Amino acid sequence: MTPPDLSEKAIPELYGINAFSDAVMKQRLPRSIYKAIKDVQEGKAELTLEVAEVVANAMKDWAIERGATHYTHWFQPLTGLTAEKHDSFISPIGDGRVMMEFSGKELIKGEPDASSFPSGGLRATFEARGYTAWDTTSPAFLKEDSTGVTLYIPTAFVSYHGEALDKKVPLLRSMEAINRQAMRILRILGNTSSTRIITTVGAEQEYFLVDRRYADRRSDLMLTGRTVFGCLPAKGQEMEDHYFGALKERVSAFMRELNLELWKLGISAKTQHNEVAPNQFEIACIFDTSNVASDTNQLVMETLGRVALRHNLVALLHEKPFAGVNGSGKHNNWSIATDDGINLLEPGDNPRQNARFLLFLAAAIRAVDEYAPILRMSAANAGNDHRLGANEAPPAIISIFLGDQLTEVLEELADDSRKKQKDILTLLETGVAALPKLPRDLTDRNRTSPFAFTGNKFEFRMVPSSESVAGPNVVLNTAMAEILRRFADELEQSEDPQKKVSFLIAETYRRHKRIIFNGNGYSEEWVAEAVRRGLPNITATVDAIPELVSNASIELFTRHGVFRSEELHSRCEIYLERYAKQINIEGSISLEMARTEIYPAAMEYIRRLSGSISALQSVSASLDTKEHLALLTDINDETCALKSCCDKLAAALARAHGIAEYGANARACHEFVFPAMQELRVHADRLESLVPRELWPFPSYEELLFRL
Repeated sequence: MTPPDLSEKAIPELYGINAFSDAVMKQRLPRSIYKAIKDVQEGKAELTLEVAEVVANAMKDWAIERGATHYTHWFQPLTGLTAEKHDSFISPIGDGRVMMEFSGKELIKGEPDASSFPSGGLRATFEARGYTAWDTTSPAFLKEDSTGVTLYIPTAFVSYHGEALDKKVPLLRSMEAINRQAMRILRILGNTSSTRIITTVGAEQEYFLVDRRYADRRSDLMLTGRTVFGCLPAKGQEMEDHYFGALKERVSAFMRELNLELWKLGISAKTQHNEVAPNQFEIACIFDTSNVASDTNQLVMETLGRVALRHNLVALLHEKPFAGVNGSGKHNNWSIATDDGINLLEPGDNPRQNARFLLFLAAAIRAVDEYAPILRMSAANAGNDHRLGANEAPPAIISIFLGDQLTEVLEELADDSRKKQKDILTLLETGVAALPKLPRDLTDRNRTSPFAFTGNKFEFRMVPSSESVAGPNVVLNTAMAEILRRFADELEQSEDPQKKVSFLIAETYRRHKRIIFNGNGYSEEWVAEAVRRGLPNITATVDAIPELVSNASIELFTRHGVFRSEELHSRCEIYLERYAKQINIEGSISLEMARTEIYPAAMEYIRRLSGSISALQSVSASLDTKEHLALLTDINDETCALKSCCDKLAAALARAHGIAEYGANARACHEFVFPAMQELRVHADRLESLVPRELWPFPSYEELLFRL
């Protein structure tokens, strides 16, 4: 493969060539239409069909010039993947000829068959109608592959009656919710210039690469994304030599093409490096608005998989593809800003900025404390149950890391005895600096914290590597909107808002500082301390998902118009059902591999050992005979145990399969199928350490983790 030209001149020319970006719109649209579409994007106007017609025509011409023949409304149903239905630009004109057409109506709305997408009881199976609606704020893009070029239009996906059937609609609603409440706060604080609040996200994506030759020979990797069996090799990650190590040439070639494909889409992939585990890597993109960042991350995951195959590699996005080594997460860096560039989580340089920062910081502290179970739910899936709290990722206990300096500032504000010595309220009012000069990196990074303040943003480190970032950001945006609503209500009713601001900051910290923890989240002492503080520790997905329909959740989301009650119940059903299906697939493939691959290999080795023992006995080699007999006994015992565990797993699968109710089915998978899989794995992995490599039926961890 000829390396692409990535010279200093070529990269700027290459960047964004496959994105219908703001620059492209500005170039191709009449000035009045460009202004109209910008007003729509900023929430200042409704999209009209007349504007859509002009945009659609310009978008079509641009796409066809780039070789496109089809377009698709690209959406994110609740399968955890993206979806698309391709339509051609071809339109017959009646005399055997065709013309290339794309109307404003086709741009604005599509109608895919929605009957087979998860709806959680919102719709009957025979109700097939679903609608995609153009998200004007997320750029359309072109995807190139061996079949040609297709125009992709990011869209929301809703039912006939308007219920959200996707990840995007709730995210857009949550962005509107926090915009409404944060603007109230800014107006109270005297800001008259900002007109809109946006939440921004920068996602760091972790993943593994394995040689396709080995991945294709493991049915567990192909069907579940993780290995259900496998012994650790003699060397794992304990030397800590892979983290930030030199990239192998094959990996560098892959990353070079990955960057090229992302840059062509206008995705600002910025950072890439080796991660802690062997053959584990990370890529990070520059911040963007929450919904665009969510779309971008979906494209990053898709592009990872597509480019990996071109290099005869397989990209693994599962949270824990290999037992015993670090798993993968997705660090969700979240912040709040105004449309005129003010970061509301930036400490600032003067008292007025200090007060604004501390008020929004206090709101975040309260939001995370009050809605910790719902935030934990947003990071729950089957894969993350293997990862959280495994000395590589944050624990399942939600806490906030602020760092010593910022914690001390809040302690001083909240301590009445200190206030008498140093009147913080007076300092805020008279213009004397209420905070010390706070550098941007005022905190160290705490890898053990699930929610860490890192200078001018929060890093939510719990997010599963395989999932969309939309769900966690829906919770963050909405929880923050609710606390800001309460603050705004109090401030608007106060006779002295400035004094009330200081009171809210201090009182909020006093009431919610139990959520602040700057220590080692991996320690057993923290688990005990969290119990003492009354913090929830939801370790299992089956316990986390029902938080979606708790009274607190329903009240929160319905108040702000992010979800209807029925939408929340449907999602709870979908997520529990998805969990059960995932565990069922993993259990089934474990059973199949154990019975049809591992057991026959063990029996073949027993046969060979038995033959060797007979031969040794014939020549009276007593020492060798004893060693062979001991090995034969070990192999035979483990093989019998394997068979017994297979029977237990089969019974557990049958038991779960016989339960129709989705919640009970998911719990049966968690309580019976998963433990049976783990017990089976113990004996399968012991057999791998005993059976010769030439007899073992599938590639080992050594091959998967160290051969690229």
